[in-house]
Amino acid sequence: MPRKGEAVLEAFIDAVSWEEALARITQWGAARESRYVCICNVHSVVTTTNDVEFKIAVNNADMATPDGAPIAWALRRLGHPSQERINGPDLMLKYLAEAERLDQSVFFYGSTDSTLARLHAALSARFPGLRIVGSYSPPFRPLTRDEDEAIIRTINDSGANVVFVGLGCPKQEKWMADHRGRVNAVMVGVGAAFDYHAGVVKRAPLWWQQNGLEWLYRLGSEPRRLFKRYMVTNTLFVVGFMRQLLTTKLSLREA
Repeated sequence: MPRKGEAVLEAFIDAVSWEEALARITQWGAARESRYVCICNVHSVVTTTNDVEFKIAVNNADMATPDGAPIAWALRRLGHPSQERINGPDLMLKYLAEAERLDQSVFFYGSTDSTLARLHAALSARFPGLRIVGSYSPPFRPLTRDEDEAIIRTINDSGANVVFVGLGCPKQEKWMADHRGRVNAVMVGVGAAFDYHAGVVKRAPLWWQQNGLEWLYRLGSEPRRLFKRYMVTNTLFVVGFMRQLLTTKLSLREA
């Protein structure tokens, strides 16, 4: 089926509800279809304007959800008035609850061994019936061809329905695009969700999340690392999207 959504800057973002997003992942996962899902925030969308390989990965995804309040807002401005924010950490938890209910199994790819161990313990306590069939922390270098083939075999032999990928943007999106057709599971790139659910990094309180201020909470927690990413990237997004809206309005008038 053709994807329903809009281009935000140069990233095609799907207009989906929580129910639709979860239904797609569980249905694809049940059949162990080789697909991938991108969770796109402002940083992701802006990155598509200066990284061609990343833009191709996002635009060729089987689904790209609007993570971050500004991206959901952009879709509402572009003709999808009921669009909600579909973010990675919550999508992961909602799917895991469904996986436990449907007896689907999961694999975790990314982060560190210590974080994966804590993640496994936390999720096993929260979802006692969840089948976690494996995890892998890749080294901080490109894998050799033999190493890559070995981890593909490990994932496929595990029987995982869904593989959560926590490598960070843009690495995880490129990895998923490169492995579609080779990994027999749905790959979902969830960024920092491993750290949040493992308890390694504290997530913003619910009020901040619900009011589109999670980015500000993260900036306050890690100002040195995130200042450029949020201040510069957010500015580029606002300028770029205002230009996009103006161009769209002018085109409609001419039509």
